[in-house]
Amino acid sequence: MIDFDIVIVNWNTGNQLLDCLQLISPASPESSLCLRQCIIVDNASQDGSADGLENLPLPLTIIRNHENMGFAYAANQGAKVGKSGYILFLNPDSRLYPDSLVKAFRFLEGKGNQQVGILGIQLVDSNGVVHRNVARFPTPKSLFYQMLGLDRLFPGHFPSHFMTDWDHTDSREVDQVTGAFFLVRRLVFEEIKGFDERFFMYFEDLDFAYRAKQAGWSSYYLADAQALHYGGGASYQIKSKRLYYVFNSRVLYVAKHFGAPSAIKILIACFLVEFWTRLGWSLARSSKETFIATIQAYRMFLGTLPQLLRKLR
Repeated sequence: MIDFDIVIVNWNTGNQLLDCLQLISPASPESSLCLRQCIIVDNASQDGSADGLENLPLPLTIIRNHENMGFAYAANQGAKVGKSGYILFLNPDSRLYPDSLVKAFRFLEGKGNQQVGILGIQLVDSNGVVHRNVARFPTPKSLFYQMLGLDRLFPGHFPSHFMTDWDHTDSREVDQVTGAFFLVRRLVFEEIKGFDERFFMYFEDLDFAYRAKQAGWSSYYLADAQALHYGGGASYQIKSKRLYYVFNSRVLYVAKHFGAPSAIKILIACFLVEFWTRLGWSLARSSKETFIATIQAYRMFLGTLPQLLRKLR
């Protein structure tokens, strides 16, 4: 039997969490899989989305934080509860199919795949359209031309962060798979000491994959297995905050892996270049909502700038 734990971080996801859990079943002996624990870490939801789950036919553990601790912190919390050989970090806006896990574990346990430390599978929306959300490791240079919007204007010369130039219909080794379905060997998780909790939201899975790569583990995208992913989830409730967290985490990521001077350059470009690029795109698309969210995000970012700069020292 292959034992595994599922960790789901929840924050105000409404019925999505329950819908997700209802499609998870303790694996039968026929599948050679055994779900040891399904761990819900609720980051102080106010909508009751983590209530009334105790009667589900799952080995369920619910951790309730009194405040929103961020994804990385909560994910580490959940992972520490379990002891299984594998950990699946699953978004509450995802839905597993009956064979999603069977195919994923069959690959990981297959001959020659022992160095695959992180596995993602093909994610589709409710219309069956394949998400193109496998990502490349960014560099300060690639982040800068993305700030200018050159990856949108000239994708042939300036590849985007997400591999939109590939249809995601074949399997391959990649830099990073999406955190919506993030299947990790516990050995890898413990070796690189889990997610970096300095990332409140965004870039934590990218940083995890980068450190795993440095430690000799690969990330793999398996197109033969599928799951449904609606996308967005709780983050779409806070569009301006979501953008703020992207700015903040991006600077921390660059500082961590490329040094403080590179992070300062990215920070300056964020205000002097990207601000105007984002406003221009929102005006071109006649999106008042995006325009306002951008202004609000930059106000928040400016307000916490002294705190961020102290972290870069």
